[in-house]
Amino acid sequence: MKRKIHREFVFVALTTIFLTTVLVTAVFYDFFRQEILNELKICAEVLQNAGITSASAKAEAVTGSAGFRQFRVSLIDEEGLVFYDNDVDIGGMDNHGDRPEVSEARREGSGQSVRRSDTLDRSAFYYAVRLEDGTILRVAKEASSIWKIFQSAFPVIVLMGGVVFLFCILLSARATRMLVEPVEYLADHLDECKEPLVYREMAPFVDRIRRQHEDILKNAGLRQEFTANVSHELKTPLAAISGYAELMEHQMASGEDVPRFAGEIHRNASRLLAMINDIILLSELDVMERDAMAFSQVPLYEMAEACVEMLKISAGKHQVTLSMRGIPCSIMGNREMVEEVLYNLCDNGIRYNIAGGSVLVTVEPEGKQARLTVEDTGIGIPKEHQERVFERFYRVDKSRSKATGGTGLGLAIVKHIAAQHQAELLLQSEPGCGTKISILFQRADLSDKGGEAGTASSGKGNNKEVGK
Repeated sequence: MKRKIHREFVFVALTTIFLTTVLVTAVFYDFFRQEILNELKICAEVLQNAGITSASAKAEAVTGSAGFRQFRVSLIDEEGLVFYDNDVDIGGMDNHGDRPEVSEARREGSGQSVRRSDTLDRSAFYYAVRLEDGTILRVAKEASSIWKIFQSAFPVIVLMGGVVFLFCILLSARATRMLVEPVEYLADHLDECKEPLVYREMAPFVDRIRRQHEDILKNAGLRQEFTANVSHELKTPLAAISGYAELMEHQMASGEDVPRFAGEIHRNASRLLAMINDIILLSELDVMERDAMAFSQVPLYEMAEACVEMLKISAGKHQVTLSMRGIPCSIMGNREMVEEVLYNLCDNGIRYNIAGGSVLVTVEPEGKQARLTVEDTGIGIPKEHQERVFERFYRVDKSRSKATGGTGLGLAIVKHIAAQHQAELLLQSEPGCGTKISILFQRADLSDKGGEAGTASSGKGNNKEVGK
């Protein structure tokens, strides 16, 4: 990586030097171009004021002085024929009437151009002016006199460019080192708290890498703990199933024991299946993005009502009264996930209750939110355990959880789903006084004026009670 960054810096420096040289050369060329054209213009004006005429003898006398020897002076008649040139034999010249500077001077009084001269086989600057008798006076100067300046300066340009390039290489090496050093330092010292000395602009980048590393380590620890817990939790029902099956296989169970053993096998198999389903669901929630979930308007009250009806048999077996009350309202959510939340909360309220206890499910609108509350009169949760009950496989009373067939994943699933719905999860509990869990969802029926009217007129709400 360091070599690649260094090469990029060097390439940028080399490109900058080249483009700067080209730009400066172009600017100076334009400057000298204007200077030489101005010089030709002054020369033409001097010749014009000197009284040069169509007489070639007069022109030769005027241009023969030392001050005009560096210029090429031509006289062109109205037909475009050159009848005087102080530098070239006019015998082999063609018609100059179509030359740009001559045509422009004939129309405008003066004209100029820069082109390659077919006569001299060189690039030259031309300036032409129309005399009073219609003759065109043209003054020219070879371009080579301009490029000699650049030729003489070329060694200096190369030397300065080389010095600047070397300086850029040193600076790029230093900049590359200072950019890469913090990353290399972090690669070797990510677990240390000492902050490396870096550019101030690099601090957010370094902090982000450190946070990501900490998150990776944390997630790795959680995965390792989760794997260990899964292995342990799956081992228990499998061992029970294997043990009872082995006793039956070797005919070590009497006739009246077989139904009991078969019942234990069935109970542990059901617990194992429930645990596997919860593990699969948790794994899906871990990788599922909120945008990937199908959200729609969900009738929370009706779904809670259906869940209560479904669990009435389970509530009866545990000698628990399961009741429902509230006001119809809808939320924005994923129907399957909301059903999972309702089932887990109600099932927990039933499993961790006492004989003759009750579970109350409440759905009611609360401003822009809808509150789902599941309140039981069960064993409750001690204060020191309340922050951890939403962790995977965490149980307050392990013996009771296993006896009732709980997987230890129900509340972890609830927490995940609530987070996916951006809902607020609240827990209130006291040992021996029961537990109250509330979830505040975003409502989806705020525009339903009929629903709002129903809310206002249904102060007592609807009440249903099933199972004991």
